Amino acid sequence: MESLLVGKYMSQHPVKLTESMPVAEAVEKLLQNNQSGGPVLDSAGQLCGFLSEQDCIKAMVESTYYREQVCRVGEIMKTPVLTVREDMSILEVAEKLLVEKPKVYPVVNSDNKLVGCITRSQILFAIDKHLHAEYPKTA
Repeated sequence: MESLLVGKYMSQHPVKLTESMPVAEAVEKLLQNNQSGGPVLDSAGQLCGFLSEQDCIKAMVESTYYREQVCRVGEIMKTPVLTVREDMSILEVAEKLLVEKPKVYPVVNSDNKLVGCITRSQILFAIDKHLHAEYPKTA
């Protein structure tokens, strides 16, 4: 199971958002990078929230009705942040997914610093790769 660690399969370059960023700007960054959400960092660079597509859709719909885009990421981000550690097993994270159901987990190191993100697809890929290695197809 050592090869099934989060750190091996996570994205090491997630979109990083800030609390003060306008939601419209955050949406642009997420769309440009094909990500369904992203970690939010405070002014000191510490992980302080998570912004999902769902959060953005709600804010964008409201701004359409009111014809203004003044909402900031910090106003709608989710806290506390559901995180996983880079040294966790993919299977542990998969079990967490069954209960918590996020599409993306920010990944932190032992010092609780953001080091990446891992998605459901990356978790499925890791498990699938492991199963193919453990149980080769028989003819």
